[in-house]
Amino acid sequence: MTMGFHPVIEWLAAALLLLGAFFLLVGAIGLARLPDFFMRLHAPTKASTLGLGGLLLASMLLAAAQGRAGFAELLITLFVFVTAPVSANMMAQAALHLRLPGKATPPEDAVPERRAP
Repeated sequence: MTMGFHPVIEWLAAALLLLGAFFLLVGAIGLARLPDFFMRLHAPTKASTLGLGGLLLASMLLAAAQGRAGFAELLITLFVFVTAPVSANMMAQAALHLRLPGKATPPEDAVPERRAP
């Protein structure tokens, strides 16, 4: 049952929900199927951030159609878009510090201990 939204708004929100769900699915598949930590870290931080962004955009669109500002959705979006890359970077730095093995060889200047004098 619809809440009386304009059909264009409903279709746009549905498209944003599908796009967000697609990116979330890609992130989940990448997390499950990629072979090492560094590759697994990349999939959910990029794809899931985009997926959650699509879901929150749809929520903001429907909130605006109801006459609400959608301030909570905006705060959630800003929080996720700021914290996801920072936490991924910190986990990658910790893995490099612990010399966690990966499938790909890092460049010679990627880790300070491996730099030539």
